[in-house]
Amino acid sequence: MLKTFSLGGIHPEENKLSADCEIEVLPLSPVVKVPISQHIGAPAQALVKKGDIVKTGQVIAKSSGFVSANIHSPVSGTVEKLEEVIDSSGYRRTAIIIKSEGDEWEEGIDRSPEIKREISSGKEEIIKRIAEAGIVGLGGATFPSHVKLSPPPGQKCELLIINGVECEPYLTGDHRLMLEKGEEVLIGVQLLMKALDVKRAIIGIENNKPDAIKHITNLSKDIEGISVQPLKVQYPQGGEKQLIEACIGRQVPSGKLPIEVGAVVHNVGTSYAIYEAIQKNKPLIERVVTVTGKSVKKPGNYLTRIGTPVSDLIEAAGGLPEDTGKVISGGPMMGKALSTVDVPVAKGTSGVLIMPDELSSRKPVQDCIRCAKCVSVCSMGLSPYLLMALSERAIWDSAEEEKVLDCIECGSCSYICPSSRPLLDYIRLGKSKVGQIVRSRTTQQQ
Repeated sequence: MLKTFSLGGIHPEENKLSADCEIEVLPLSPVVKVPISQHIGAPAQALVKKGDIVKTGQVIAKSSGFVSANIHSPVSGTVEKLEEVIDSSGYRRTAIIIKSEGDEWEEGIDRSPEIKREISSGKEEIIKRIAEAGIVGLGGATFPSHVKLSPPPGQKCELLIINGVECEPYLTGDHRLMLEKGEEVLIGVQLLMKALDVKRAIIGIENNKPDAIKHITNLSKDIEGISVQPLKVQYPQGGEKQLIEACIGRQVPSGKLPIEVGAVVHNVGTSYAIYEAIQKNKPLIERVVTVTGKSVKKPGNYLTRIGTPVSDLIEAAGGLPEDTGKVISGGPMMGKALSTVDVPVAKGTSGVLIMPDELSSRKPVQDCIRCAKCVSVCSMGLSPYLLMALSERAIWDSAEEEKVLDCIECGSCSYICPSSRPLLDYIRLGKSKVGQIVRSRTTQQQ
């Protein structure tokens, strides 16, 4: 029997339309817009100004704290200006605008296709170079990777879990990475194991990717300590806490991090980026982005430089279909609708989903019928209907007591609701407000 997590979950239509599409390299954009905040934590501080000449891979913004990440130029050319641009969240963020002029790379970056298998770096050097390369979690959370590799005093990692689940409908970038760059991903896993000083790693892959399971299993059979765990298809299994329970049967307590149960989770895309950073001295300047949708002429997976306008990806996929109702950054469950296709690709951009009008319109909101379906599918054991009611009425103390901060924003409750209630919208509002209150309270106590 295939493993999965025990609480809640749903199985939306998978729509993996681009699963058989090999990764293509997207041509360079004439102008890139590189946000200085592409990660959880403090924004980076710009190191360049208008008129500066930069090379591909050059640091252009420096991390401004432990929970922060460096930003590197994805192209070579001239810095045109620093200005605020609209990002995928809909907010204006400071970005470095670079006019692309050729593609001259920083010295020391190995661009050869040869796979470098021998690992010579020690634990501290691996962590340091991951930080220098600006690696963040590429599964969507964009948490700086070097922070995950530095457990708090008194806590020890026992096991590394690699997330190859890609449970979000439509998205296939991780799937293609495992098939096309599987050996490099596994070298990245070994680097992570060395950085964490652990002897065991589990790669969790859902059973709707049998080719990836077979391929990674074959590649890893002679690597000590690495195993592949096939998993039942169940959304949101890509969530850290859900994946940990599915793989090793341990439940992370409310309000705690995976390290509490001795685990650290990294995405397969992050593992590949770490391989490139350590073995090839290449910073995080590009990533695989899935461009897809039921009306898209050429769904595909594109290796895309950071800062590239989403419009370039859409053009590569055959242009914007006439029946387009919504363009989403990410997948249909956790992604966010874009206000413009001029937003730049960032480190956390996993996909661009073009939804036809008939699928993108919300149904009229009706009264809650107390069916409790939202409760039954919540993989965190919450009561979404109650959290929405508390957020609507701004009863923040009760929302905190009902553990609104535990919500992973998977959208299962909104998906299943027969009354089309905007449960996740209000829960996100509640999380934001309660989070502000908790941070303010913590600051006052210090």
